[in-house]
Amino acid sequence: MSVLLLLLGLAGCDTRDAAQPGANPVSDFLLRHWVRPLVAQGAPPAHFSALEASLDARACGTCHDAQFKDWSTSLHSRAMGPGVLGQLLEMPPHATDEHQDCLRCHAPLKEQADSLVSALSQVRAVASRSAEDATMALHEQGLTCSACHVRGHQRYGPPRKDGSAPDATARLPHDGWTSTAAFGDSRFCASCHQFPEDGFALNSKLLENTYEEWKASRHGREGKTCQSCHMPERRHLWRGVHDPEMVKSGVTIEATVPHIQPGAVRSKLTIRNTGTGHLFPTYVTPKVILEGFQEDAGGQMLEATRRGYIIARQVAPDLSAEVADTRLPPDTEAVLDYRVALEPRAVSLVFRVRVEPDAFYTELYRSLLESGAASPGKGLIKKALQESLASQFILYSRREKLQK
Repeated sequence: MSVLLLLLGLAGCDTRDAAQPGANPVSDFLLRHWVRPLVAQGAPPAHFSALEASLDARACGTCHDAQFKDWSTSLHSRAMGPGVLGQLLEMPPHATDEHQDCLRCHAPLKEQADSLVSALSQVRAVASRSAEDATMALHEQGLTCSACHVRGHQRYGPPRKDGSAPDATARLPHDGWTSTAAFGDSRFCASCHQFPEDGFALNSKLLENTYEEWKASRHGREGKTCQSCHMPERRHLWRGVHDPEMVKSGVTIEATVPHIQPGAVRSKLTIRNTGTGHLFPTYVTPKVILEGFQEDAGGQMLEATRRGYIIARQVAPDLSAEVADTRLPPDTEAVLDYRVALEPRAVSLVFRVRVEPDAFYTELYRSLLESGAASPGKGLIKKALQESLASQFILYSRREKLQK
Protein backbone atom coordinates (compact mmCIF):
# COMPACT_ATOMS: atom_id res chain seq x y z
CA MET A 1 0.00 0.00 0.00
CA SER A 2 1.23 3.54 -0.75
CA VAL A 3 2.23 5.92 2.02
CA LEU A 4 -0.52 8.34 1.02
CA LEU A 5 -3.29 5.77 1.19
CA LEU A 6 -2.02 4.59 4.56
CA LEU A 7 -2.28 8.16 5.81
CA LEU A 8 -5.70 8.66 4.28
CA GLY A 9 -7.46 5.42 4.55
CA LEU A 10 -6.75 3.15 7.48
CA ALA A 11 -8.86 4.93 10.03
CA GLY A 12 -11.74 2.71 10.93
CA CYS A 13 -14.77 2.48 13.08
CA ASP A 14 -13.22 2.52 16.53
CA THR A 15 -15.84 0.92 18.72
CA ARG A 16 -13.97 0.77 22.02
CA ASP A 17 -16.50 3.08 23.61
CA ALA A 18 -19.44 1.62 21.76
CA ALA A 19 -19.22 -1.35 24.13
CA GLN A 20 -21.18 -4.51 23.33
CA PRO A 21 -24.47 -4.72 21.45
CA GLY A 22 -27.31 -3.77 23.74
CA ALA A 23 -25.20 -1.33 25.76
CA ASN A 24 -27.34 1.66 24.81
CA PRO A 25 -29.20 2.94 21.74
CA VAL A 26 -26.42 5.28 20.59
CA SER A 27 -23.74 2.59 20.89
CA ASP A 28 -25.91 0.08 19.06
CA PHE A 29 -26.63 2.55 16.29
CA LEU A 30 -22.95 3.38 15.78
CA LEU A 31 -22.00 -0.29 15.65
CA ARG A 32 -24.54 -0.88 12.89
CA HIS A 33 -24.07 2.40 11.04
CA TRP A 34 -20.30 2.21 10.52
CA VAL A 35 -19.70 -1.44 9.66
CA ARG A 36 -17.13 -1.24 6.84
CA PRO A 37 -17.37 -1.67 3.96
CA LEU A 38 -20.86 -0.24 3.73
CA VAL A 39 -23.36 -2.39 1.87
CA ALA A 40 -25.36 -1.22 -1.14
CA GLN A 41 -28.55 0.73 -0.50
CA GLY A 42 -30.59 -1.72 -2.55
CA ALA A 43 -33.73 -0.86 -4.45
CA PRO A 44 -35.47 2.33 -3.29
CA PRO A 45 -39.09 2.19 -2.08
CA ALA A 46 -41.46 2.04 -5.04
CA HIS A 47 -43.12 5.32 -4.10
CA PHE A 48 -39.83 7.28 -4.06
CA SER A 49 -39.31 9.83 -6.80
CA ALA A 50 -35.99 9.91 -8.67
CA LEU A 51 -34.95 12.81 -6.44
CA GLU A 52 -35.78 10.91 -3.24
CA ALA A 53 -33.90 7.83 -4.45
CA SER A 54 -30.77 9.75 -5.44
CA LEU A 55 -27.59 9.57 -3.35
CA ASP A 56 -26.13 12.63 -5.07
CA ALA A 57 -25.36 15.58 -2.77
CA ARG A 58 -27.03 17.97 -5.19
CA ALA A 59 -30.28 16.06 -4.81
CA CYS A 60 -30.09 16.62 -1.05
CA GLY A 61 -29.33 20.28 -1.72
CA THR A 62 -32.65 20.70 -3.48
CA CYS A 63 -34.32 20.96 -0.07
CA HIS A 64 -31.36 21.25 2.30
CA ASP A 65 -29.82 24.26 0.61
CA ALA A 66 -27.94 25.72 3.59
CA GLN A 67 -26.40 22.39 4.51
CA PHE A 68 -25.41 21.70 0.91
CA LYS A 69 -23.75 25.09 0.53
CA ASP A 70 -21.76 24.59 3.73
CA TRP A 71 -20.76 21.07 2.73
CA SER A 72 -19.66 22.33 -0.69
CA THR A 73 -17.06 24.59 0.97
CA SER A 74 -15.80 21.87 3.32
CA LEU A 75 -12.91 19.43 3.03
CA HIS A 76 -15.44 16.61 3.29
CA SER A 77 -16.70 17.52 -0.18
CA ARG A 78 -13.10 17.35 -1.43
CA ALA A 79 -12.17 14.16 0.38
CA MET A 80 -11.57 12.50 -3.00
CA GLY A 81 -9.25 15.23 -4.24
CA PRO A 82 -6.43 14.88 -6.76
CA GLY A 83 -3.94 13.45 -4.27
CA VAL A 84 -6.24 10.50 -3.53
CA LEU A 85 -7.42 9.98 -7.09
CA GLY A 86 -3.89 10.24 -8.41
CA GLN A 87 -2.91 7.35 -6.13
CA LEU A 88 -5.98 5.30 -7.01
CA LEU A 89 -4.97 5.48 -10.67
CA GLU A 90 -2.00 3.31 -9.74
CA MET A 91 -4.36 0.49 -8.77
CA PRO A 92 -6.14 -1.92 -11.11
CA PRO A 93 -9.75 -0.87 -11.74
CA HIS A 94 -11.18 -3.94 -10.00
CA ALA A 95 -8.83 -3.95 -6.98
CA THR A 96 -11.81 -3.16 -4.81
CA ASP A 97 -10.27 -4.40 -1.56
CA GLU A 98 -7.30 -2.08 -2.07
CA HIS A 99 -9.65 0.77 -3.01
CA GLN A 100 -11.37 0.37 0.36
CA ASP A 101 -8.17 1.33 2.19
CA CYS A 102 -9.02 4.83 1.02
CA LEU A 103 -12.75 4.78 0.30
CA ARG A 104 -13.76 3.51 3.75
CA CYS A 105 -13.59 7.11 4.99
CA HIS A 106 -13.13 9.32 1.94
CA ALA A 107 -16.04 7.96 -0.13
CA PRO A 108 -17.59 5.16 1.95
CA LEU A 109 -20.80 4.34 0.05
CA LYS A 110 -20.85 1.04 -1.87
CA GLU A 111 -22.28 3.01 -4.77
CA GLN A 112 -19.22 5.28 -4.67
CA ALA A 113 -16.93 2.25 -4.82
CA ASP A 114 -18.84 1.04 -7.88
CA SER A 115 -18.65 4.50 -9.43
CA LEU A 116 -14.87 4.51 -8.99
CA VAL A 117 -14.49 1.09 -10.61
CA SER A 118 -16.56 2.28 -13.56
CA ALA A 119 -14.48 5.43 -13.96
CA LEU A 120 -11.15 3.61 -13.71
CA SER A 121 -12.34 0.96 -16.16
CA GLN A 122 -13.57 3.39 -18.79
CA VAL A 123 -11.22 6.33 -18.45
CA ARG A 124 -7.86 6.05 -16.67
CA ALA A 125 -7.50 9.85 -16.67
CA VAL A 126 -9.83 10.45 -13.72
CA ALA A 127 -10.36 14.17 -13.07
CA SER A 128 -11.07 15.88 -9.77
CA ARG A 129 -13.92 18.35 -10.12
CA SER A 130 -15.81 20.75 -7.91
CA ALA A 131 -19.13 20.10 -6.23
CA GLU A 132 -20.74 22.57 -8.65
CA ASP A 133 -19.73 20.52 -11.71
CA ALA A 134 -22.87 18.91 -13.13
CA THR A 135 -20.84 15.98 -14.46
CA MET A 136 -19.25 15.10 -11.10
CA ALA A 137 -19.45 11.37 -10.48
CA LEU A 138 -20.67 10.04 -7.15
CA HIS A 139 -17.23 8.83 -6.02
CA GLU A 140 -15.81 12.30 -6.64
CA GLN A 141 -18.21 13.82 -4.10
CA GLY A 142 -16.08 12.47 -1.26
CA LEU A 143 -17.73 12.28 2.14
CA THR A 144 -21.13 13.15 0.78
CA CYS A 145 -24.45 13.65 2.60
CA SER A 146 -25.63 10.09 2.03
CA ALA A 147 -22.47 8.60 3.48
CA CYS A 148 -23.49 9.81 6.92
CA HIS A 149 -27.26 10.06 6.61
CA VAL A 150 -28.53 7.22 4.38
CA ARG A 151 -28.59 3.46 4.89
CA GLY A 152 -30.91 1.22 2.88
CA HIS A 153 -32.52 4.37 1.46
CA GLN A 154 -33.65 5.28 4.96
CA ARG A 155 -32.58 8.71 6.23
CA TYR A 156 -31.02 9.17 9.67
CA GLY A 157 -30.21 12.35 11.52
CA PRO A 158 -30.33 14.17 14.85
CA PRO A 159 -33.50 15.32 16.53
CA ARG A 160 -34.69 18.80 15.65
CA LYS A 161 -33.09 21.65 17.58
CA ASP A 162 -36.06 21.64 19.94
CA GLY A 163 -35.49 17.94 20.62
CA SER A 164 -38.49 16.70 18.67
CA ALA A 165 -38.54 13.95 16.05
CA PRO A 166 -40.76 13.52 12.98
CA ASP A 167 -44.26 12.14 13.46
CA ALA A 168 -44.34 8.62 12.03
CA THR A 169 -47.69 9.41 10.36
CA ALA A 170 -46.50 12.63 8.73
CA ARG A 171 -46.16 12.66 4.94
CA LEU A 172 -42.59 13.91 4.54
CA PRO A 173 -40.17 13.71 1.62
CA HIS A 174 -38.22 10.40 1.55
CA ASP A 175 -40.44 9.23 4.45
CA GLY A 176 -38.82 11.69 6.84
CA TRP A 177 -35.87 10.49 8.91
CA THR A 178 -35.07 8.32 11.89
CA SER A 179 -33.92 10.48 14.77
CA THR A 180 -30.92 9.47 16.87
CA ALA A 181 -28.66 11.27 19.33
CA ALA A 182 -25.68 9.48 17.75
CA PHE A 183 -25.21 12.40 15.35
CA GLY A 184 -24.26 14.63 18.28
CA ASP A 185 -21.88 12.07 19.81
CA SER A 186 -18.11 12.37 19.32
CA ARG A 187 -17.94 8.66 18.54
CA PHE A 188 -19.72 9.39 15.27
CA CYS A 189 -16.63 11.35 14.20
CA ALA A 190 -14.29 8.72 15.64
CA SER A 191 -15.49 6.32 12.97
CA CYS A 192 -13.02 8.05 10.64
CA HIS A 193 -10.88 10.18 12.94
CA GLN A 194 -9.54 7.44 15.18
CA PHE A 195 -7.41 4.44 14.30
CA PRO A 196 -8.42 1.22 16.11
CA GLU A 197 -6.28 -0.07 18.96
CA ASP A 198 -4.43 -2.43 16.61
CA GLY A 199 -4.05 0.20 13.90
CA PHE A 200 -0.82 1.53 12.43
CA ALA A 201 1.39 3.10 15.10
CA LEU A 202 4.82 4.73 15.38
CA ASN A 203 6.72 4.99 18.64
CA SER A 204 3.81 3.11 20.26
CA LYS A 205 1.40 5.89 19.24
CA LEU A 206 -1.41 5.43 16.75
CA LEU A 207 -0.93 7.37 13.55
CA GLU A 208 -4.35 8.98 14.03
CA ASN A 209 -5.57 9.29 17.59
CA THR A 210 -7.80 12.36 17.59
CA TYR A 211 -10.76 10.88 19.46
CA GLU A 212 -8.57 9.50 22.24
CA GLU A 213 -6.74 12.84 22.50
CA TRP A 214 -10.10 14.56 22.90
CA LYS A 215 -11.34 12.01 25.42
CA ALA A 216 -8.24 12.54 27.58
CA SER A 217 -8.64 16.34 27.54
CA ARG A 218 -10.76 18.57 29.75
CA HIS A 219 -12.98 19.11 26.70
CA GLY A 220 -13.82 15.42 26.69
CA ARG A 221 -14.35 15.34 30.43
CA GLU A 222 -16.64 18.36 30.17
CA GLY A 223 -18.64 16.77 27.35
CA LYS A 224 -17.69 19.38 24.78
CA THR A 225 -18.07 17.24 21.68
CA CYS A 226 -16.30 17.37 18.33
CA GLN A 227 -19.50 18.71 16.79
CA SER A 228 -19.69 21.63 19.21
CA CYS A 229 -16.50 23.10 17.71
CA HIS A 230 -16.46 21.72 14.18
CA MET A 231 -20.21 21.91 13.49
CA PRO A 232 -21.35 24.99 15.45
CA GLU A 233 -25.09 25.59 15.13
CA ARG A 234 -25.15 22.28 13.21
CA ARG A 235 -23.43 23.89 10.24
CA HIS A 236 -21.81 21.37 7.90
CA LEU A 237 -18.45 23.13 7.71
CA TRP A 238 -16.05 20.90 9.67
CA ARG A 239 -13.41 23.62 9.72
CA GLY A 240 -10.02 22.67 11.07
CA VAL A 241 -6.33 23.34 10.55
CA HIS A 242 -6.90 24.60 6.99
CA ASP A 243 -9.01 27.48 8.27
CA PRO A 244 -7.10 30.45 9.78
CA GLU A 245 -9.99 31.68 11.92
CA MET A 246 -10.62 28.20 13.31
CA VAL A 247 -6.94 27.81 14.20
CA LYS A 248 -6.89 31.26 15.84
CA SER A 249 -9.86 30.31 17.99
CA GLY A 250 -7.96 27.35 19.41
CA VAL A 251 -4.70 29.02 20.47
CA THR A 252 -3.39 32.07 22.29
CA ILE A 253 -0.26 33.75 20.95
CA GLU A 254 1.81 36.34 22.80
CA ALA A 255 5.11 38.08 22.11
CA THR A 256 7.23 40.13 24.48
CA VAL A 257 8.69 43.52 23.57
CA PRO A 258 12.26 42.97 22.30
CA HIS A 259 15.15 44.16 24.45
CA ILE A 260 18.68 44.77 23.30
CA GLN A 261 21.22 43.43 25.70
CA PRO A 262 24.95 43.81 25.07
CA GLY A 263 25.22 42.90 21.40
CA ALA A 264 22.05 40.76 21.30
CA VAL A 265 18.30 40.95 20.76
CA ARG A 266 16.13 39.17 23.35
CA SER A 267 12.42 38.37 23.13
CA LYS A 268 9.93 35.50 23.41
CA LEU A 269 7.10 34.20 21.27
CA THR A 270 4.63 31.93 23.08
CA ILE A 271 1.77 29.88 21.69
CA ARG A 272 -0.63 28.06 24.00
CA ASN A 273 -3.26 25.46 23.16
CA THR A 274 -6.14 27.13 24.97
CA GLY A 275 -9.15 25.95 22.98
CA THR A 276 -8.28 22.95 20.83
CA GLY A 277 -9.87 19.82 22.24
CA HIS A 278 -7.03 17.55 21.12
CA LEU A 279 -3.32 17.83 20.39
CA PHE A 280 -2.35 20.90 18.40
CA PRO A 281 -2.08 19.94 15.62
CA THR A 282 -3.60 16.48 15.64
CA TYR A 283 -2.40 13.89 13.11
CA VAL A 284 0.93 13.79 11.23
CA THR A 285 0.24 15.96 8.19
CA PRO A 286 0.20 19.59 9.49
CA LYS A 287 3.15 21.64 10.63
CA VAL A 288 3.09 24.87 12.64
CA ILE A 289 6.27 26.96 12.61
CA LEU A 290 7.16 29.67 15.11
CA GLU A 291 9.83 31.98 13.74
CA GLY A 292 11.62 35.16 14.63
CA PHE A 293 14.04 37.22 12.56
CA GLN A 294 15.51 40.67 12.25
CA GLU A 295 14.59 42.93 9.36
CA ASP A 296 16.48 45.70 7.60
CA ALA A 297 15.09 49.15 6.71
CA GLY A 298 13.80 47.78 3.40
CA GLY A 299 11.71 45.12 5.11
CA GLN A 300 14.01 42.28 4.08
CA MET A 301 14.64 39.33 6.37
CA LEU A 302 18.23 39.09 7.55
CA GLU A 303 18.46 35.34 7.05
CA ALA A 304 21.30 34.71 9.48
CA THR A 305 19.13 36.04 12.32
CA ARG A 306 16.23 33.69 11.70
CA ARG A 307 15.33 31.22 14.44
CA GLY A 308 12.45 28.77 14.39
CA TYR A 309 10.59 26.11 16.32
CA ILE A 310 8.40 23.45 14.70
CA ILE A 311 5.21 22.16 16.30
CA ALA A 312 4.31 18.89 14.60
CA ARG A 313 4.49 15.16 14.70
CA GLN A 314 7.33 14.66 12.25
CA VAL A 315 7.65 11.20 10.72
CA ALA A 316 9.89 9.65 8.10
CA PRO A 317 8.58 10.00 4.53
CA ASP A 318 8.01 6.25 4.32
CA LEU A 319 6.33 6.16 7.75
CA SER A 320 9.11 3.92 9.07
CA ALA A 321 9.82 6.02 12.17
CA GLU A 322 8.77 9.00 14.24
CA VAL A 323 11.37 11.74 14.07
CA ALA A 324 9.93 14.10 16.68
CA ASP A 325 6.63 14.93 18.35
CA THR A 326 6.37 18.50 19.60
CA ARG A 327 2.59 18.86 19.39
CA LEU A 328 0.80 20.65 22.20
CA PRO A 329 -1.73 18.83 24.36
CA PRO A 330 -4.62 21.03 25.54
CA ASP A 331 -3.55 23.76 27.98
CA THR A 332 0.17 23.45 27.26
CA GLU A 333 2.47 25.88 25.46
CA ALA A 334 5.56 26.19 23.30
CA VAL A 335 8.04 29.06 23.54
CA LEU A 336 10.48 30.41 20.98
CA ASP A 337 13.14 32.04 23.14
CA TYR A 338 14.81 34.47 20.77
CA ARG A 339 18.39 35.36 21.75
CA VAL A 340 20.35 36.38 18.68
CA ALA A 341 23.21 38.78 18.00
CA LEU A 342 22.06 42.18 16.80
CA GLU A 343 22.68 42.52 13.09
CA PRO A 344 24.04 46.03 12.35
CA ARG A 345 21.49 46.59 9.55
CA ALA A 346 18.51 45.45 11.65
CA VAL A 347 15.75 47.95 12.45
CA SER A 348 12.94 45.56 13.49
CA LEU A 349 12.28 42.18 15.04
CA VAL A 350 9.54 40.13 13.39
CA PHE A 351 7.71 37.21 14.95
CA ARG A 352 5.51 34.96 12.81
CA VAL A 353 3.49 31.79 13.16
CA ARG A 354 3.16 29.93 9.89
CA VAL A 355 0.78 27.02 9.32
CA GLU A 356 1.36 24.35 6.69
CA PRO A 357 -1.80 22.20 6.88
CA ASP A 358 -0.55 19.70 4.29
CA ALA A 359 3.17 19.68 5.07
CA PHE A 360 3.62 15.90 4.91
CA TYR A 361 1.61 15.62 1.72
CA THR A 362 3.61 18.42 0.12
CA GLU A 363 6.84 16.47 0.53
CA LEU A 364 5.18 13.20 -0.46
CA TYR A 365 3.80 14.66 -3.70
CA ARG A 366 7.20 16.14 -4.51
CA SER A 367 8.88 12.79 -3.99
CA LEU A 368 6.32 11.02 -6.16
CA LEU A 369 6.83 13.49 -8.99
CA GLU A 370 10.61 13.41 -8.70
CA SER A 371 10.71 9.62 -8.71
CA GLY A 372 8.33 9.29 -11.64
CA ALA A 373 6.18 6.96 -9.50
CA ALA A 374 3.10 9.15 -9.91
CA SER A 375 2.38 8.03 -13.49
CA PRO A 376 -0.38 7.58 -14.77
CA GLY A 377 -1.71 9.92 -12.09
CA LYS A 378 1.10 12.43 -12.58
CA GLY A 379 -1.22 15.28 -13.59
CA LEU A 380 -3.41 14.79 -10.54
CA ILE A 381 -0.43 14.52 -8.18
CA LYS A 382 0.97 17.73 -9.64
CA LYS A 383 -2.37 19.45 -8.99
CA ALA A 384 -2.42 18.04 -5.45
CA LEU A 385 1.05 19.49 -4.84
CA GLN A 386 -0.12 22.92 -5.97
CA GLU A 387 -3.15 22.73 -3.69
CA SER A 388 -1.04 21.66 -0.71
CA LEU A 389 1.28 24.63 -1.20
CA ALA A 390 -1.67 26.99 -1.59
CA SER A 391 -3.08 25.85 1.77
CA GLN A 392 -0.22 27.47 3.74
CA PHE A 393 -0.94 30.69 5.63
CA ILE A 394 0.44 33.14 8.18
CA LEU A 395 -1.53 32.79 11.41
CA TYR A 396 0.22 35.55 13.34
CA SER A 397 2.69 38.32 12.57
CA ARG A 398 4.14 41.04 14.77
CA ARG A 399 6.83 43.60 13.95
CA GLU A 400 8.58 45.63 16.68
CA LYS A 401 11.07 48.41 16.15
CA LEU A 402 14.44 47.80 17.75
CA GLN A 403 15.42 50.58 20.09
CA LYS A 404 19.21 50.70 19.73
